[in-house]
Amino acid sequence: MSSKTVLITGASRGIGKAIALEFAKKSYNIIINCSSSFKELLEVAEEIKALGTNCLPIMADVSDFHAVTNMFQEIEVVFPFIDCVVNNAGISHVGLFTETTPETWNKVISTNLTSLYNVCYHAVPKMIHHHSGSIINISSIWGVCGASLEVAYSASKSGIHGFTQALAKELGPSHIRVNAIACGAIDTRMNNWLDDEEKKAFEASISLNRFGKTSEVAELAYYLASDNSSYLTGQIIKLDGGIV
Repeated sequence: MSSKTVLITGASRGIGKAIALEFAKKSYNIIINCSSSFKELLEVAEEIKALGTNCLPIMADVSDFHAVTNMFQEIEVVFPFIDCVVNNAGISHVGLFTETTPETWNKVISTNLTSLYNVCYHAVPKMIHHHSGSIINISSIWGVCGASLEVAYSASKSGIHGFTQALAKELGPSHIRVNAIACGAIDTRMNNWLDDEEKKAFEASISLNRFGKTSEVAELAYYLASDNSSYLTGQIIKLDGGIV
């Protein structure tokens, strides 16, 4: 248990899974979480264990404060301190604003934004006590410039940016760093709603003419957690291939 420990939410697939595997390769103890795909989460856990590191998979809806309380009680039995938190859990919603119901709005905001409050509320006190820690929030470029037909999603990601910058200022004196990665188009299931023609048109608007890889997000996340970025905090880093 001498290795550092990282908690990654929304880690059953896509970006979260890639981040978990990247940290596992660096010999971190890994805590992975998801809210519904437990079979996939267990498969990720087996991949992590095959890399020779410890892994604790936990089912919990991180948009629910009490579920997060229970999750942290379970974590503390195994890992007394979390060195790094990666808030990755999120959902998207594509549709007209006028057809976005209150239920959809609340679901997107609670999953994408309130979850950060819930997780950090439980993780930060021990980080302050240890005068050490890193928090990495996975966001989107649509939180920077907004996207048509994605008002709820864009609003939730803009909220992440404000949360990141404010918390970084508050926790800096305790040597805790807080940063966000504003992802562009990453090749995950979240973009499966695009047909081939729409995907090609989207790629044409990207300077590098391709979608990003989950491994590229993972490598940046690890960099932000490492000592190599020890003077970097309060930043919203766009990883978007140069979207024009």
